[in-house]
Amino acid sequence: MSRRVNLILRASSIALYALHYNFARVHKTLRVTPAMEAGLSDHVWSYEEIAGLLDKDAIPAKRGPYKKRAEISN
Repeated sequence: MSRRVNLILRASSIALYALHYNFARVHKTLRVTPAMEAGLSDHVWSYEEIAGLLDKDAIPAKRGPYKKRAEISN
């Protein structure tokens, strides 16, 4: 896997964690989510709502079969 793809995957996972942390996780000290406390949301988000934010066009299509390498004869 290339470094660029690895960086994109790490950035995506951090963004997903931040979204879950702020919108879907009820904090003990606040007794609500940080987004609700800040007035950004009026309810605790479900995983279905978070998954609904995904851009369907950004999900890569399945790859086809690889081309077979030509055999090298000595």
